[in-house]
Amino acid sequence: MVMTNRTPSRNMSVRATRPAPNRPVGDLRIRALNTKKEDARTMASTDATAQPLLRREIGDVLRTVRQQQRRTLREVSSQAQVSLGYLSEVERGQKEASSELLEAITGALGVPLWFVLREVSDRMAAADRALVPDTVPDDLMPVALIG
Repeated sequence: MVMTNRTPSRNMSVRATRPAPNRPVGDLRIRALNTKKEDARTMASTDATAQPLLRREIGDVLRTVRQQQRRTLREVSSQAQVSLGYLSEVERGQKEASSELLEAITGALGVPLWFVLREVSDRMAAADRALVPDTVPDDLMPVALIG
């Protein structure tokens, strides 16, 4: 047990714990984290009707555009005034990008935001096996707008 110079407060209980024999503590923590990740992936993949996550699709489209331009994360993040790490997380679908952030990134890429959103929409519709019309059919249009 490791002793420290800290004195426990009245609200803290002091209890010595030991790892199970022949089992390193770090190994258990890593195994538990991996199990949680696998459980989340399994739950997501077992639902046949599950749509792809919007943030992942947005990130995929942004990364595809950037790579087609043969630009680095560093170049785009600098021009968009977004940290390199955050842009990387957005591209990997780990962070939800705000509309302001998306506008800055698409501006740095030189593509309009609507282009990225349309590509994302098309991809999600394809995953859902739906047809995305170029125009809204009259039967779906409010009566006041037809005419």
